[in-house]
Amino acid sequence: MRLANGIVIDKEKTFGQLKFSALRREVHVQNEDGSVSEEIKERTYDLKCREQGRMIQVSVPASVPLREFDYNAEVELINPVADTVANATYRGADIDWYIKCDDLVLKNKGQAPNNPAPKK
Repeated sequence: MRLANGIVIDKEKTFGQLKFSALRREVHVQNEDGSVSEEIKERTYDLKCREQGRMIQVSVPASVPLREFDYNAEVELINPVADTVANATYRGADIDWYIKCDDLVLKNKGQAPNNPAPKK
């Protein structure tokens, strides 16, 4: 079971302050024979979430360059969406939540770490 379009999130109420921790993993595309390819599908980052009171994982498409922010740098999610995957069990269902976004940027700068500011 999946939600059709996910759940759009009010960033401030749901997350509050977010601080960058680290790259958690890179998800690779699977080949037709089931083996893992070298192509990256998405990257998942660990973020410290003040409002949730714990670390959260957020996935960003591989089309976005690798984000290497300083530890504890305040970041912002661009267009975050929460979604679920449910698997039926003998006692009901196991449900996993996940968060995806279009991009991850430094808060109040709106700029990626590897993209220098234009010179005046």
